Amino acid sequence: MNTNPIGPSWDLVADVQLLLQYPFMRNAFFAGTLVALIASLLGFFMVTRGQSFAAHSLANAGFAGATGAALIGAPPVAGLFVAGALAALGIHLFGLGERQGRQSDIAAGAVLTASLALGFLFLHLSTQYASAIYATLFGNTLGVSDADIRVIAAAAVVVVIALVIMGRPLYFASIDPDVTAAKGVPARALGLIYLVLLAVAVAIAVRIVGVLLIFALLVTPAAIARQVTSRPALALAIGAPLAVAFTWLGLAFGYFSPYPVGFYITTFAFGAYAAVQAARWLLARYRSRLSALFGGAA
Repeated sequence: MNTNPIGPSWDLVADVQLLLQYPFMRNAFFAGTLVALIASLLGFFMVTRGQSFAAHSLANAGFAGATGAALIGAPPVAGLFVAGALAALGIHLFGLGERQGRQSDIAAGAVLTASLALGFLFLHLSTQYASAIYATLFGNTLGVSDADIRVIAAAAVVVVIALVIMGRPLYFASIDPDVTAAKGVPARALGLIYLVLLAVAVAIAVRIVGVLLIFALLVTPAAIARQVTSRPALALAIGAPLAVAFTWLGLAFGYFSPYPVGFYITTFAFGAYAAVQAARWLLARYRSRLSALFGGAA
């Protein structure tokens, strides 16, 4: 991005003032925070439900929706919302034969294949809109407007309210769908609503990381949290700050460098996940050696 010719310094306060001196950066930080929080909340349920592949399929459906909207002259975000909702419905309907509360990988794969095919077709037919489509796929932090902020904020409020209402039954339906269904909880309906909310998260993430990189914010913070704790409340409390931290760091590094924000966000997310995995491996080896040492001494 490299919008600041001066570059960072060791004065943190001065650097923060540089970051926030322009309205577009303030918009980017505000929108990025909302997107990160929503992605981390939905990502927790996604990891718990084992629906990472379904989320990937929804992101690619957004690719088809954005390119299709550009082809007919409609706003790409509108195409994202429509395509995401239709893809969520398709994954849900195609997976009805699977275990209750779980969507079939085959169903998600079918939607993914169709979405990619349509996306490439629409991209071929709308080459004059290539720049707008590229921004939709990979994000355009410089383009976050006040209108975008209002849309993102409204969508975030809807997602949060929905999760507050359905979060507890959705969690139990995710870990034990059969027992939940036996108690009269509409596990299938909850699964469909959740997929639609996931599609909404993909749509509002467009301006920050784009539909193809939202996967990093959806999966990685929740995956890290699940590696640290098995307690749902604590996992949510860990995942949300991590997602926000990755986003803020990505925006800051992108501001002071010529490289895209999405690259930094995904790199920091992956780096943190790799570090946690390495720490767990080292801790396991350390405990194994201690056990062997004291066991042998005994």
